[in-house]
Amino acid sequence: MEKKNPLLNTKDLSKVFGGLVAVNTLDLSIFPGEIFGLIGPNGAGKTTVFNLISGVLKPTDGVIFFNQTDITNLGLNRVAEKGLVRTFQANILFREFTVIDNVLLGCHLQATTGMFMDLLNIQSVRNRRKNLSEIADSVVEFVGLKELRHELAKNLAHGYQRMLGIGIGLAANPKLIMLDEPVCGMNTEEKTEMMNLIEKIRESGVTVLLVEHDMRVVMGICDRIAVLNFGIKIAEGSPAIIQKDERVIEAYLGAEE
Repeated sequence: MEKKNPLLNTKDLSKVFGGLVAVNTLDLSIFPGEIFGLIGPNGAGKTTVFNLISGVLKPTDGVIFFNQTDITNLGLNRVAEKGLVRTFQANILFREFTVIDNVLLGCHLQATTGMFMDLLNIQSVRNRRKNLSEIADSVVEFVGLKELRHELAKNLAHGYQRMLGIGIGLAANPKLIMLDEPVCGMNTEEKTEMMNLIEKIRESGVTVLLVEHDMRVVMGICDRIAVLNFGIKIAEGSPAIIQKDERVIEAYLGAEE
């Protein structure tokens, strides 16, 4: 069987803030079609890794490759244009906009017409608008918000707001989506719905990288997991392997709740 190339890989990725080493020579390889989990105690460096990969932060050292292209020094928007899109812990929504309008805004990364062209009532622009509208409709249905498409984002229940945040990311047509604590603040039923959505995202051909504290969710949906502690990767493998790893158990038992 032919070995796949990683869709995303980091080599010796490091970030130093003043004298604090937040991420220390991290190597990761994530392959197409995976649901890959990044976990660790509070302060382990998970969010910093997300910020480095997505272009929010620049690394102190090391390289990041996405789809065989060096994206190490690209900013957030350029990284997203390459097909690597992230969500955030907080619900980053246009609260006074409807569900469908929020997703339409997420479609802008696919748009090839500029603002000036959008002012022109020409057939190619009209066709493009129609296409983006159809994409937004399909994304809203995909994330389970079809019946709420005209509801204001601010009026959505918390779980639906999280799903809308993912819908905005999916509207950009990513090859890989990074989910930052997707079930944060959810009840058990909402968590199950989110797990089903993440599985559906993978089935649609989008690779998933997630940071999550809920171990039931991580162990239930991830193919492989990497564990960070004080910015260092201390373990990597399947959920079954990670659950039995003594270094992982020690890191979590020694961490504050």
